[in-house]
Amino acid sequence: MTDDAASAESDQSEFSRFITGLARGVAGALFFALPMLMTMEMWYLGFYMARERLLLLVILNIPLLVLLAHRIGFEKTVSWRDAVRDAIVAYGIGIPTSAIVLAALGLLRGDMSASELIGKIALQSVPASIGAMLGRSQLGDEDDDTERKSTPYHSELFLMGTGALFLSLNIAPTDEMIVLSYKMTIWHALVISLISIALMHGLVYAVSFMGGHELSPETPWWHAFVRFTLPGYVVALTVSMLTLWIFERLGDSSAIEIMVSVIVLGFPAALGAAGARLIL
Repeated sequence: MTDDAASAESDQSEFSRFITGLARGVAGALFFALPMLMTMEMWYLGFYMARERLLLLVILNIPLLVLLAHRIGFEKTVSWRDAVRDAIVAYGIGIPTSAIVLAALGLLRGDMSASELIGKIALQSVPASIGAMLGRSQLGDEDDDTERKSTPYHSELFLMGTGALFLSLNIAPTDEMIVLSYKMTIWHALVISLISIALMHGLVYAVSFMGGHELSPETPWWHAFVRFTLPGYVVALTVSMLTLWIFERLGDSSAIEIMVSVIVLGFPAALGAAGARLIL
């Protein structure tokens, strides 16, 4: 009888932890995705963007969530099966959260076509599902922090890519981003690129933020710069290029215009990449 009671208590404790993780996920989806849920360009993108690109974004989000769940799932993940489960849960949070908020804002109506309704919800569910997954990391208690695993090099790059993607999704659809890229010259782009790299390195290694990285005295200053900052900036630019292409923001632009657009979006993407290293 004692064993049965202990088993029941353990099951109840596990269920309670899972429900807590779900609540954090909903909060994370709202905190991280609300700016995009209330951005006009994102409303229209769900209607007119090419369906094959929207499908690609949704498909790419699935392995991203699985990998992210393996790092910071709703519960402590011990296998890839757990990570897949948490990724499904995150998407399961992101989709209804997006639908409810869009409907509450009057952006989903009965006279809309099924394609428009599905497109709007599918597009917004991507940042919402990432936010749901990040909710555990950001809204967890101190005990969760003690469970963090040491991060191998490829995981560091992946986390930087996730942070870059999250901020890119906020800004890539906006008209202001395109206007800025047209107003800037090559020299402006070069300055922005140098500032992006300097901020990436400084935020992680120089200003002693919580979660920052300290270099040991015997490590040369350039080691982290070459090993993490420069590759991280390349990751941020790659994510920026992909995001601009998916959102059809490149159009018939010349190679120079595309390069400037990528560097402009690479500025917030680089900050997102650095922030991910601090936070995750």
